[in-house]
Amino acid sequence: MATPQVIAAPRAPSGVPAAGVQHVNVRHTNGFTVIGNHLAQHPQLSLLAIGLAAHIQSLPAGARVGIKFLSARFPESEARIAAALRELEAAGYLHRSRVRLPDGQVITRTTSYNQPHAPAGAAPTQAAHAPAAPPRQPAPPIPVETRHRAAADLLAGLRRHAPQLALTEREISELAPAVTAWFDRDVHPATVRHALTSDLPTPVRHPAGLVRNRLTAHLPPPLPDAPAPAPAVPLQDCDLCDRVFRAPEPGHCRDCREAEPHRAA
Repeated sequence: MATPQVIAAPRAPSGVPAAGVQHVNVRHTNGFTVIGNHLAQHPQLSLLAIGLAAHIQSLPAGARVGIKFLSARFPESEARIAAALRELEAAGYLHRSRVRLPDGQVITRTTSYNQPHAPAGAAPTQAAHAPAAPPRQPAPPIPVETRHRAAADLLAGLRRHAPQLALTEREISELAPAVTAWFDRDVHPATVRHALTSDLPTPVRHPAGLVRNRLTAHLPPPLPDAPAPAPAVPLQDCDLCDRVFRAPEPGHCRDCREAEPHRAA
C-alpha cells in the first residue's frame, strides 16, 4: 500500500503576516478623491458617517446633498442619514446653514471640509482623531435656529469620547442652554467637546455636575469686534493717457508723471 503523502500548507513569505488585510494598490491617474486617514480611521464617527463624508467630498460643487436626496440615492433611511450628517457637523467635517435668497426662498447651504477645523477664511474646494490640544476655530458659526439641537446632540455624544460622561435625557435638556451659550460666543462644537472631555478626574462621580461646572466656569468671553477694514484707495483715470490707477485724487498715472520732465525738456 502506498504511504499517503502529507502536503504542508504554504507558508507566508518571510516578513508578511499570515492574517489581516493585504493591499493591492494601483496608482489612480484620474477620477479619484483624496481622503485623510483622520476621516477614514476616525475613532468616534460611525461607519455610515465616514462613508457619507467620503461620498460628499467626492462630489462636485453644487451637487445635492439633502437628506431626502441622499436617502433616495442610498439604502439608508432618512433618520440614519440625518444622524450621520449631525455626526459630521459635530466633528467639523460639515456645516449647514439656512439662507434666504433675494426672492424670499429659504435654502440649506452645505459646506464640506476635507480637514476639520479649517482656519477662518479658507476657500471652499470640491472635492479626526480626538484632538490632543484644543482645536483651532473653524470659519462658519452654527445658525441660531439649529443651536439648541446641536447642543443636545453634542451632549448626547459625549459618551463616544468619554464613556464616563453618559448623561440622561433630562440632564441633556437642562444642560443644552449652557452649551448654546458657548455657541453664541462663536465657539465651535469640537472646542466645547474638548473642554468637557479632557483631563477628566478618576472616577467621575457626578457626570452632569462636572459638565455643568465646566460649561459655566470655563465659558470664554465674547470675541472683540473686528477692526474696520482700511478704506480702499479709489480708482482714477489718468488725464493724459486714460490709464486706470489708484490714487486719492485725480491726476496723472506714474508713467505719465515720470515722462513729464522729458516732455518739458
